[in-house]
Amino acid sequence: MTGERIGTRATAWAATVVVGLTSGGVIGADTARADDSIDTLSAQQIVDRSRDAFLSAHSLHLSTRGDPGNGSAPTSLDLIVDRAGNCTGSVGLGGKLGSVRIVKRGNTVWVKPDADFWKNRAPGVGSALAAILAGRYIKGSASDPRLSSLSSACDLDTFQKVVSDNADTGKGTLTKGRKTTLAGASVVPLVRTWHGQKLTMYVAATGKPYPLRIDVTGGSPKADATVGFSAFDKPVPTTTPPPDETVDISAQETRTT
Repeated sequence: MTGERIGTRATAWAATVVVGLTSGGVIGADTARADDSIDTLSAQQIVDRSRDAFLSAHSLHLSTRGDPGNGSAPTSLDLIVDRAGNCTGSVGLGGKLGSVRIVKRGNTVWVKPDADFWKNRAPGVGSALAAILAGRYIKGSASDPRLSSLSSACDLDTFQKVVSDNADTGKGTLTKGRKTTLAGASVVPLVRTWHGQKLTMYVAATGKPYPLRIDVTGGSPKADATVGFSAFDKPVPTTTPPPDETVDISAQETRTT
């Protein structure tokens, strides 16, 4: 259905942002514990605890928006994901390229592209598929090459592995700000600057020190984007599209050949 690794590209960028701010120290064995006085710790100690808390999560709500400044279209994510690869939410391709709703349970995935997505497919093919689908989901195996570029966005385990594998590549200057509030939550802001780019991470100051938001600005090319995290360890909704709102991808292939 798509020739580009949409899901992989979007999640890889989000993981890179996390790595860029949380790298630079070895994770301690007890760093994921709750600590109501985390703002008294050094910037690096808070980073270490926040990274470990993030890696301990079994599920979360991930959102990205803005221009990552990497020269490609500004993709976006709004997904609830878990380590088992289940997810629900949407992937945006940027600009007028459209967006896709996605639901994944186990090895089964449902995707529903919007009108702009179909307009940007190969001439004739997109409009034909849009007519066949009539607003329904495409259902198939997550390993199907036509769906895997999107279903790959659902893998929290891989996302966390990218962060873990790059835990010791600290760059630039790391500083700690004063405790403040973010959307009603008490947080400690941490700032890492590197080659003109500024990454600001807001870490929960009470309970587990989860990273709640990372803002990226500046650099070359210039970035202006946000990665948000919430709903840690809350289960992915189990609701899937009903049969009358889906088209099996094998049936779709038969009708368009």
